[in-house]
Amino acid sequence: MATRPVSRDSSDSSRPSLDGIDALEKDNLLNADIEAQKFQEPKPAQSINHEDTVATRKKLIALAGYFVCNIGLTIYNKAVLGSFRFPWLLTALHAGCSSIGTSVMLQLGHYHTAKLNHREHMALIAFSFLFTINIAISNVSLAMVSVPFHQLVRALTPLFTTILFRLFFNRSYSTETYLSLIPIIFGVSLATYGELTFSDLGFILTFLGVLLAAFKTIVTNKMMTGSLNLSFWEILRRMSPLACIQSIIYAWLTGELAAFYKFFTEELLAPGYKWSPWQFFLIMAGNGALAFALNVSSFSTNKIAGALTMTVCANIKQCLTIILGSVLFEVNLSIMNMWGILVTVAGAAVYSFVELDSKRKLKAAAAAGPARR
Repeated sequence: MATRPVSRDSSDSSRPSLDGIDALEKDNLLNADIEAQKFQEPKPAQSINHEDTVATRKKLIALAGYFVCNIGLTIYNKAVLGSFRFPWLLTALHAGCSSIGTSVMLQLGHYHTAKLNHREHMALIAFSFLFTINIAISNVSLAMVSVPFHQLVRALTPLFTTILFRLFFNRSYSTETYLSLIPIIFGVSLATYGELTFSDLGFILTFLGVLLAAFKTIVTNKMMTGSLNLSFWEILRRMSPLACIQSIIYAWLTGELAAFYKFFTEELLAPGYKWSPWQFFLIMAGNGALAFALNVSSFSTNKIAGALTMTVCANIKQCLTIILGSVLFEVNLSIMNMWGILVTVAGAAVYSFVELDSKRKLKAAAAAGPARR
């Protein structure tokens, strides 16, 4: 009985026949076929970070507001509250005013709260501890090292930020971005240069404080742009009461509450003090309101501009504060300090150019993507 030939389907007939071809040619054809299939497979979409989708003008406005609030609060504290010796109570005031402010904005309908599960609540509680512990270590380390050394190490925050991004989130930046950070860090180091003294414990705590500051900035950004995707209003509202309570506990443990009670009864209520109780209340309320504005600006700008840009801005803010300090408070600057400011400004310009160029390339790649398909 004759066997009937088995017919091939269209997909088989479209492939080249391997009959009568030697082994070497057979391997070449198979490899070419595999490579063609790989070429036809869709490529995974390149992940785009939230800050890369924000318009440049919106970023600049947000950064300008952040600078104004940040430097304004620094000058306010220096000029008005220079003799206020209670940093933990001041932190509690700032957190308390942020809690009140965000609650008012919620009642006015500016944002809506999300329903969080137990794990997300615990994440916010952990974030509030990170917030206050970062302040605690910074304050404690500042008492063990000189101010120039503290500022010098804090200038390394952008470097720590890139390292933490790489380790925990597998995110890297372009070589140009890494190189643009060098003049910024070096410039701030020159601008804040002075007598570098520190103890062994102070050295460790200062670097730990910088590490925590970088980590806090990254976590803040991820809570707003990651899976949790909370608004900056809601993060502030949920975190601020916890930070306020924790700061008051720290003030009690360090003896600040007892010292403030003594200041209130023996100095503020004493005849002839420079402020009346009502004036003191208004001054502190103004300070708290400005701190609330800074917190709103800081959190929103972090989401808009990104965590690394926020740490770069913190370095630039140091230089701007030095300039304003020399003008308003007659602080003398050395030639090295002035060169440091110039190098920092130049580095900031290079960093801005690199970021704009990176954003332009992402837009070009996104526009070219559909055309290739």
